[in-house]
Amino acid sequence: MKLGRNDPCSCGSGKKYKNCCQGKIESLPLPVSTQPKVNLTQLDTLFFAGQFVELEQSASDLLKSHPNAGGAWKLLGLSLQMQGKDALPAMQKAAELLPADAEIHANLAALLRARGQLETAIISGQRALKIRPDFPEAHNNQGVALKELGQFEAALFHYRKAVELKPDFAEAHNNLGITLKELGQLNSAIASYRHALKIKPDFVDAHNNLGNALLANMKIDEAIASYRCATELKPNYFMAQGNLLSCLNYTRYPSDFCLEEARKYGRMIASQVTTRFSAWRCTSEPKRLRVGIVSGSLRNNPTGFFLESVLQQIDPSRIKLIAYPSNLRADELTERIKPYFSEWKPIVGQSDEAAAQLIHADGVHILIDLAGHSAHNRLPMFAWKPAPVQVSWLDSLATTGVAEMDYFLADEVGVPAAHRVHFSEDVKYLPDTRLCFTAPNVDLPVAPLPALKNGHITFGCYQILSKLGDEVLSVYAKILALLPDSKIRFQCAQLGDAQVAAQFAKRLQQHGMDTSRITLLGSVSREEYLASYGEVDVILDTFPFTGGTTTCDAIWMGVPTITLTGDTLLSRQGASLLTAVGLEDWIVNDFGQYVAMAVELTKGLSRLSTLRADLRQQALNSPLFDAKRFARNLETMLWEMWRVYSRRN
Repeated sequence: MKLGRNDPCSCGSGKKYKNCCQGKIESLPLPVSTQPKVNLTQLDTLFFAGQFVELEQSASDLLKSHPNAGGAWKLLGLSLQMQGKDALPAMQKAAELLPADAEIHANLAALLRARGQLETAIISGQRALKIRPDFPEAHNNQGVALKELGQFEAALFHYRKAVELKPDFAEAHNNLGITLKELGQLNSAIASYRHALKIKPDFVDAHNNLGNALLANMKIDEAIASYRCATELKPNYFMAQGNLLSCLNYTRYPSDFCLEEARKYGRMIASQVTTRFSAWRCTSEPKRLRVGIVSGSLRNNPTGFFLESVLQQIDPSRIKLIAYPSNLRADELTERIKPYFSEWKPIVGQSDEAAAQLIHADGVHILIDLAGHSAHNRLPMFAWKPAPVQVSWLDSLATTGVAEMDYFLADEVGVPAAHRVHFSEDVKYLPDTRLCFTAPNVDLPVAPLPALKNGHITFGCYQILSKLGDEVLSVYAKILALLPDSKIRFQCAQLGDAQVAAQFAKRLQQHGMDTSRITLLGSVSREEYLASYGEVDVILDTFPFTGGTTTCDAIWMGVPTITLTGDTLLSRQGASLLTAVGLEDWIVNDFGQYVAMAVELTKGLSRLSTLRADLRQQALNSPLFDAKRFARNLETMLWEMWRVYSRRN
């Protein structure tokens, strides 16, 4: 893709091309004997004029006779970069020949990072900064690479250095905000985004990222406004539209409205596709199905917790699994699940077209998206239709809106028959449950019911703050008012930020809650988190965005959840999980029933104590924890999908 004069410069500075590399590339004189001055001047002239095709040809011609002309390699690399071609080999050669040129090393770092070669990118960034410590663009690029590796504190150092050196560096302020949000410092993140927008009001990425931080900080309406602003400034900005769809999960907008917004997203990504695949390199009657898994969460997080035990039970004689990770962050869970995949092919840094071509070349029969509109998703790549059958599952909690997504895996509790019209995909039902939870690999016994010792009931809520809308807090307040001796514990990563915790405490007070009866806690290790259920009698679910992983963790630790069911998959997820484990009696249909059930529990502590003691074994005997049963059902479903496709084609 050729960059225009007003497009952002690909060197990572954040400036328009005409104000950056187009105007600042200096002639790099070579010894007269090897590089006639006129030739380099001609190359500069072509670059300044934006004639990148001609520059590529002229630089290539010059290098045939002067292969060690570092300046020509640099300009060749930049010309390729501006055309969207592979500039890496040329820039690597330039760095070899001109080792003291900080700009080359910084540019090389950006190219390597875009390819997902993060460690190598960081080394190039270090070289640039060693040569020129006051290079703000290099600090910014270094921060991005470190952030993508999960080294957030190191990334913060470089972003802060970048804005110190260049206070009006909007891109660095934006990137600083991204990392602060990752660390749960929401107020500081919001301030960074707003600083970026003060410098550059039409900065669509900052509007989008501000929306993400506002959503995490419980400011739903403001978040929606930020996403809308981004898509107004850039009508095909599918990333902001996808984030808007995630934001709508926290609202009560009608399902028809949400479906249309999802289809709008689908149209946005379809407009980016040049040639959609219509023929595939896979056999119609295979002995094994080649099933690709696309996810940015193949590690210790909710996706990993629901996936690990299922992967262990997939029959390799029937299914060949290929992983296409869209995020390089990894941990011990990543290492545990890797052996269950025949191939592990990261698509980080690859364009949607390149990733689609890779998957198409692999002859995948069925491609499964595990992300939906969540972080690190590659839904735009699915619009290229790299596999003949494409399926959305697991962390996809609503329709994707992608026309090329054939199926959506659900269960009949989560998506009743009457609700299937709210999906652009064909909804297919897995028996029993759409999810299977992996029992935590932590040796923790179920603790006795705390209420028997404390003399009062302690409620718990472990949801992120964006799920705790005013309706939820109003219901919680009524419960506490009717049970004056009861207490409640809120725990999530965001509450580790003192400012955020103070803001949340103020909200609770506004709902009439006595903060002396409330405990607010931030993130802890997974083992400490699971152990904390020993201090809680009952979990109060959120709505309309119900719990998932936390509900299953609580069940494992013997703690039941009161959940309110609604009319979307997201609002029925709690009901689906509780039904799968045999706790249908804990599902309520309105606010009044919710409050009444919480109050009634205090009259039957012995029954609650018995349930607590038996719940883990009950869970292990249920479909929710039966990975072997779930894997057989999933295999059957995938083969059925393939046979339907084969019959039609």
